[in-house]
Amino acid sequence: MTEPRASRRPEIEDAEGPARKRKRRRRKRAPQSPSTPPESVSSAVSQPLSAGAANASAGVGKPGRKRRRNRGGRGPQGRPLTPAAPVQATKSTPAIAPVASGHNTHHAQGPRRSATVERFRSPGSEPWPDDLYAALDLGTNNCRLLIAQPTRPGQFRVVDAFSRIVRLGEGLGTHGRLSAEAMDRAVEALKVCAAKLAGRDIRRMRLIATEACRAAENGEEFLSRVLVETGLELEIINRETEARLAVSGCSSLVGREARSVVLFDIGGGSSEIAVISIGENRSSRLANHITHWTSLPVGVVTLSERHGGQHVTPEIFEAMTQEVEAMLARFDCPPLTDNTGRPPENFHLIGTSGTVTTLAGVHLDLPRYDRRRVDGLWLSDDEVSAMQAKLLSWDYAGRAGNPCIGPDRADLVLAGCAILEAIRRRWPSNRMRVADRGLREGLLTDMMADDGVWRRNRRRPSHDRER
Repeated sequence: MTEPRASRRPEIEDAEGPARKRKRRRRKRAPQSPSTPPESVSSAVSQPLSAGAANASAGVGKPGRKRRRNRGGRGPQGRPLTPAAPVQATKSTPAIAPVASGHNTHHAQGPRRSATVERFRSPGSEPWPDDLYAALDLGTNNCRLLIAQPTRPGQFRVVDAFSRIVRLGEGLGTHGRLSAEAMDRAVEALKVCAAKLAGRDIRRMRLIATEACRAAENGEEFLSRVLVETGLELEIINRETEARLAVSGCSSLVGREARSVVLFDIGGGSSEIAVISIGENRSSRLANHITHWTSLPVGVVTLSERHGGQHVTPEIFEAMTQEVEAMLARFDCPPLTDNTGRPPENFHLIGTSGTVTTLAGVHLDLPRYDRRRVDGLWLSDDEVSAMQAKLLSWDYAGRAGNPCIGPDRADLVLAGCAILEAIRRRWPSNRMRVADRGLREGLLTDMMADDGVWRRNRRRPSHDRER
């Protein structure tokens, strides 16, 4: 049996004579008999690969483009390949092999790939800026995925992204369990994520689940189903990790002049708050400056289910705000004010959630939501108050008709505003910065920093450079 092409390519040598090379090319161009179809890597496994994975396994490039040979036993990016035995086309050959995330091997292995695709990667090789990293965040309300490449220090370029409202935590506050309909919606979204991950060569990934899976009685059972149906193995992170990831994802939005910051992430089932104190010696990892943090067991989904989200009167809004204020009162944190009781000039809030990005979009009167204009926007205290009052004056139809809110968030946005109002009462600030980023960006930043891809004066060794 002819062994798969992927396992033969590293053995190609440059010492062949021209005549032998021409003879080989003629044999490749010669038509094969219909009775003996050509073998491929995909025939050696018991389950079909995706189109992207199959092409990578067989070494097939884009149509019309001349494929470059890998000289000297090197992979697609010039890296030395790990020698591996040929894959035998037998029924006992494993169809898929897990890809570890690199951060938590037990909890976040990620999608399973064919062994042939994995052979193109050198497990012990150094990371370089052309490597891809992936982060998936399955929350109470949304399922989000980012695939990115590191660029300048502390930054990265998004290669692919996915976001879908799944409302996994719908009814969780009432029944304590994830409903069948909510789990079905989440699984369908995760299948899309699995397909995107399978089509790319990811160096390292981390896949997390947050409050809905933490709080639900059947959270672990649901994640077992996700593994079976999608091949993705998600880890449930604790609240402290969630708070630190939110800070890591927004570190570039904290100005050099800031000395104290309160960063909050209003989620669907919980809200994380981190108090950050920055001295003269600022660490490259902003999470190292967290002095106090808390996770409130309330989010836009749970709060709106308790008080109603479609028809919200000023009295209902105040009741929601006071409920959150009572939770914050139990948070042991010193006040961040100057000697006069006013917020200091070098203090500000950072909000990362759909609530604050919605307020920013309404403030800018955008015809459709535009992340480039929203992310990093500064809002004064008066502007935030004006936007909250404006949303409260609209009925459900008015909120649903706004292009920056839409029907999917129309019953949730005022619950988020109530949580925001409670935070503003606890930590008065002259200004707030809007962050359209969060846990996914924190995951990517931490993985890239751990791998040292942004170290200064790093040079790729001569034996590991692209040819």
